[in-house]
Amino acid sequence: MSLTDDPDLQPVLFDLFLSMYLVTVLGNLLIILAVSSDSHLHTPMYFFLSILSFVDICFISTTAPKMFVDIQTQSGMISYVGCLTQMSLYAIFVCMDDMILTVMAYDRFVSICHPLHYQVIMNSRLCGFLTLVSFLLSLLDSQLHNLMILQITSFKDVKISSFFCDPSQLLNLSCSDTSSDNIVRYFLAAVYGFFPFSGIIFSYYKIISSIPRIPFTGGKYKAFSTCGSHLAVVCVFFGTASGVYLSSAASHSPRKGTVASVMYTVVTPMLNPFICSLRNRDIKNTLRRFHGRIFYS
Repeated sequence: MSLTDDPDLQPVLFDLFLSMYLVTVLGNLLIILAVSSDSHLHTPMYFFLSILSFVDICFISTTAPKMFVDIQTQSGMISYVGCLTQMSLYAIFVCMDDMILTVMAYDRFVSICHPLHYQVIMNSRLCGFLTLVSFLLSLLDSQLHNLMILQITSFKDVKISSFFCDPSQLLNLSCSDTSSDNIVRYFLAAVYGFFPFSGIIFSYYKIISSIPRIPFTGGKYKAFSTCGSHLAVVCVFFGTASGVYLSSAASHSPRKGTVASVMYTVVTPMLNPFICSLRNRDIKNTLRRFHGRIFYS
């Protein structure tokens, strides 16, 4: 489904979303470049931040380029294989976002609640292992969605009430008994939604409980500043995700669901680099030095 039926609005939407896409890619690439180029940022916190930036680039790239083509050609056609590929990549990267945000909350918990053991606990081997587990869990979620979609036999000449191959919209196309699919969907929602969010809430509960025991005011400010950007990203990610599902459940208008999906798939990845850079002094200083080297070289 197209974003709008008004042909006069389509060029405006194309320019708007292309600008947002380029800003998202550039902003996240700058964070990756800053972390990789500055040895002072070679820590677990910034390692996971760079992974999150890479995932955000991949996340928006699964939907935005096809949307640009559809607006230019005024056609919303997509092949069967193309739809399954887009859905699979979407499921992988949205789950990776979820998992990495949870891992970052655990990293902040260890850093603030167990500072003396932080370097020992959050070693490079554990960071790599947590990233690998996050990817494997995301891949599992994608394959489970594929198995459910492949059970739909009448998958030809159908209309999808979204501007991309949204897994939830594809599952609604099934005309057969959906009780088993619903069980799997609720299970996936618990594993990839409730449990990670509960882990983040628990981590911040322990962090808030330990902050009064930090002796110096500067230490408390540093604890709040390191958690502030992560917590803001968590609120944006889970807030827009909740908005997508609540709007689809409360409203039967496909257009409203499309607007909510745009907020989730386009706006959220664009906001993340701004939140992380504006609230992080180390990232800003590194970007200034990098800009200075380019400008004066």
